[in-house]
Amino acid sequence: MDRKSQRLLLLVVSCSMAGVVLGGTSSWAESTMCMQASEITSECLTQNPVSKIIQGMSTGLFAGAAAAFSVAWQFRHED
Repeated sequence: MDRKSQRLLLLVVSCSMAGVVLGGTSSWAESTMCMQASEITSECLTQNPVSKIIQGMSTGLFAGAAAAFSVAWQFRHED
C-alpha cells in the first residue's frame, strides 16, 4: 500500500469514527430530551432508544466517510 492510499484510508477512518461519535451522541441527546419533555409524545414511547442511537451512529458513519471521500476528491483535482 503506497503512502497516498494510507493517507486516504486514515482520513476515511478518522472522519467515519468522528461521524459515529457525533451521530450517536446527537441521537442519544435527542432521545433524552424527548423523554424529559413536558409533554411526552407517543413517538417517544414507541421508539427504542438503543435502535435510535445505532441509527444515528450509522448515519454518522456514512456521512463521515462521504465527507472524507469528497475532501480527497477535491484535493486530487487541485493538484
